[in-house]
Formats: sequence, structure tokens, C-alpha cells
Amino acid sequence: MKVRELLHISAHRQRQLSRAMQVILIGLVFIGLDRGNLGIVINAAVGLGVTYLPAILERDYRIPMDAGLTLWISSAAFLHALGTVGFPGSETSFYAGIWWWDHLTHALSSSVVAGAGYATVRALDEHTDAIYLPPRFMFVFILLFVLAFGVFWEVIEFAISGVAALAGTGSVLTQYGPNDTLLDLVFDAIGGLIVAIWGTAHLSDVVGAIQTRFERSPR
Repeated sequence: MKVRELLHISAHRQRQLSRAMQVILIGLVFIGLDRGNLGIVINAAVGLGVTYLPAILERDYRIPMDAGLTLWISSAAFLHALGTVGFPGSETSFYAGIWWWDHLTHALSSSVVAGAGYATVRALDEHTDAIYLPPRFMFVFILLFVLAFGVFWEVIEFAISGVAALAGTGSVLTQYGPNDTLLDLVFDAIGGLIVAIWGTAHLSDVVGAIQTRFERSPR
């Protein structure tokens, strides 16, 4: 059974939540402009763009993105952008003021990355007999894929923070040190583990659509 069925959230309510996140993200862009905070503006604008990605994938590539998948992706983008702002009237962001916020967003974002990797590789496995990925290997692959992406992301954070420090400007992405990096990777692995366990139930339609595109593509 899918998680959204256990929570008894209707597809209509999920779409409403996704739309509400988009509206709030637009508001966050203006908050960033009002504060003169480039980090808030960029993170909110990028997050808003990500929330439209499911609609683009469904319209242009015929990949089925139901309300639950759309809400999943939108939530990851929304919570990350919201974390750069914080409570009204406070100069402390949720990332800096709430100890678990970074862990939550890393686990959720990494689960989206793991889902994309799982769907693509599973579609390749189904598409051709030249590739065979046993279920146990798929489990390990998802974890390694997420951890590799997590390391890549941490390197980007270090690089952007370093450049911002040299330039004397605020950083779009904040790096809190080696201990924080290790914790980020732990929660990245948790996000990957969630997809490794429940990915089949939630992503089977997406896998089938990607496999169909592989079959239609010229060889």
C-alpha cells in the first residue's frame, strides 16, 4: 500500500497542497527581494521551478506524475527554500535556528534523487536483456547512487561557500563544517533507504513510462 493511502489524503487535497507551496514560494521570492537576500531569492526561485517539473515531465515526455509524486517533489523543493527564510521578523533562518531542519530536507531531497535514479535504472533493466540487476543489487545501487550525489552536493556547497567568502558576499548555499557534512550524508542514506524499500510501490508507473520511451527511441 502507498504511503499517501495510509494517510488518507485525497488526490485533490494533494494537488491543493502543491499549489499552496507554489504560491508561498512566490511570496518567498519577494521576501528575499525585500530583505536584499540573494540566497533566499535564488533558492525560492529554483524551488518554484522544481515544483513545475512534474507537469513538464508529464506534458512533454508522457511520464505519469500523479498528485502524490508531485507533492513529494514539491515538498522537497519547498522545505529547502523555506529553510533559508525563518520566522517572520526573525533574522535567523530555519536552517540555523531549528537543529533538525537540515536533516529533514536532506532526507527528503535525497529520496527524490534516489527515486529518479531508481526509475531510470529499473527502466533500463526492463528495457534490455543485456542488463540484469538483481533486487539486492538494486537496493545497494540506490544507496550508493544517493551517497555519491550527496558527496557531489557537499563539494558544491563547499565551493560556493568558499567563493562567497573570498568575494565578501552572502552564500546561496551554506556549509556548516565537516561534522555537518557527515550528518548530511547519513540522512541522505536514510532518504535512499526509504526509496529502496518502497520505491516499487510508488514508481512502477514512472518506470513503465521511461521504459516505453527507451523502446521508442531510435537505436
